[in-house]
Amino acid sequence: MNQQMAEHYLLAKPASSLYYPFGDDVSVFKVKNKLFATISHGSNAKSAKVAEDAKGHFWMNLKCDPNEAEILRDIFPGIIPGYHMNKSNWNTIILDGSIPQGELERMMDNSYLLVVSKMTKKDQQSILIQL
Repeated sequence: MNQQMAEHYLLAKPASSLYYPFGDDVSVFKVKNKLFATISHGSNAKSAKVAEDAKGHFWMNLKCDPNEAEILRDIFPGIIPGYHMNKSNWNTIILDGSIPQGELERMMDNSYLLVVSKMTKKDQQSILIQL
């Protein structure tokens, strides 16, 4: 899955919107003004570790259950602790083709649903009825 496919998938979620608060090179995805994903290019990383890991690829930050986050990092070399995010609740996924599309979609769905689950019941219902 490439960056454009990931962006299209994220924007297809109900009440999902795209913002550029950090400039044109960082795509920020929100559901009802709550962050659930970001996509950026590896060359934009200020961390030498992330820039080296990304090797010119796009990378995506996704919210994740802390236990699952660690398991995913152990399974996939292309998943590292969240860059510029809470390292226990966010993963950075390098979009280099090493992670199966189905797994990426599952992680994007999970991130979205984790954020929705923290909303008011009214907001949750207005979103979940569209799924």
